Amino acid sequence: MRRIIVIVAALAFGPQALAAKPCEELKTEIAAKIDANGVKAYELEIVANDQVGDKKVVGSCDGGTKKILYTRK
Repeated sequence: MRRIIVIVAALAFGPQALAAKPCEELKTEIAAKIDANGVKAYELEIVANDQVGDKKVVGSCDGGTKKILYTRK
């Protein structure tokens, strides 16, 4: 029973908890993962939700009000 409660809580609060993370902190974490994979030429940009367009979103932050975009150079 306890395991089910933990799973339900993780599913219910997981995405919101990640989106609540400050943008600069999340951007740093994403950059570290990209660097660890050996990618050298890329750009991460923090933008408001309405400025995403057709770019690749790699993160959501500041309570879901902003997105982090990835562009490979």
